[in-house]
Formats: sequence, structure tokens, C-alpha cells
Amino acid sequence: MDTQPRRARTSRQRSLLQRQFRHRELRSGCRCSRFGPVARKYWLMKSEPNVYSIDDLRAAKVDHWDGVRNYQARNTMRDDMRVGDLVLFYHSNAKPPGVAGTAEIAKAAYPDHTAFDKRSKYYDSKSDPDDPRWFMVDVKFRSKFPEFVPLDALKQAPGLEEMLVTRKGQRLSVQPVTAQEWRIVLRLGGESSRRKRPR
Repeated sequence: MDTQPRRARTSRQRSLLQRQFRHRELRSGCRCSRFGPVARKYWLMKSEPNVYSIDDLRAAKVDHWDGVRNYQARNTMRDDMRVGDLVLFYHSNAKPPGVAGTAEIAKAAYPDHTAFDKRSKYYDSKSDPDDPRWFMVDVKFRSKFPEFVPLDALKQAPGLEEMLVTRKGQRLSVQPVTAQEWRIVLRLGGESSRRKRPR
């Protein structure tokens, strides 16, 4: 006869369920809960167009987003991004800087191999393949905006007053975006929020 308290059994069962859901989430890249998938998130990711532009991603269709060497941005990619999340592709260090199009997270975070490559400008001698310091995600091209959205337009648009990229001194290369900000930027770029076939 099982004499263990019911509360103890329930606690162990709950812990097992949590581990099962977390394992499934890591394997699939899906942000899941015990009740099913959780709503997708939105991001802004910066890239210098002379290094990697929206046109480069369109040609590649899917590519890895390597070279992130800021801990906060790395943590966002590693801990928060999931397959299916949507991305505003931002051209930084450009004249003018701004949002050029959209992408989608195609693969959840995994170790950034450029950190182990001595020939790469992103090489980090302190990053160990057995205990990697840096991570990257794969992104998939969705669209290039009919109208490029410069930073000045973002700063002037109603509803984007709190958008991180519009704040002075905000230099993070990976930033969260709200669903409302996503919709407003897509309208500014000449797109609706409805998913379109990549052009």
C-alpha cells in the first residue's frame, strides 16, 4: 500500500511535468506552457548594411545571426527568442539608420561557432566549446519594406514614444518590441501586419 502523502506525490508529478515541458520546448524551439504554445514575441535586430543587409538575408533566405558580443543581447537571444518570433531588421551605422524589413526566428539559440574560430573577427579566446559563452540564432527572410523606415520617422510616429530604439543612448543590437510597435512600424514601411509571402 502506498503510504506517501498525496501532496508529496502531486509535487513530484508537477516537477516531472515541468521538466517534460521544458525538454520539449528546448527540442522544438517552441515557447510552450502546460496549456500549449505561448504567444510569439517581437524583436528588433541591428546589422550594419555594409556587413549584412536585408538584401543579403533575402538572397540567403535563412542565415545565422552571429557576432553578438554583448551579454544582455546574448541573454535575450539565448533565453527569450523562440522559433516563430518576428524580427524588425534594422540597418544601423547607416545614413540614415532605420528598419529595412522583417525576418523570423528559424532556429532557437545555439553556440556561436565564430567565437571558436581564430580567423574570425568575433573570436573569443575565453569561450570554451564545452562551456560556450556566446550564442546565435538562425533568422529567415520575410520581407523587404516597400518604404524604408528611418530612425527619425520612428521617433516622430505616434505610438512609438517608448520604443527602445528611439531612446537616446540605446545601443543594444537586440531589443524587444511590443506587438503594437510592430504593427505601427509595418504600416510605416508600407505593409500590413498580415504575414506575406517573402518577395
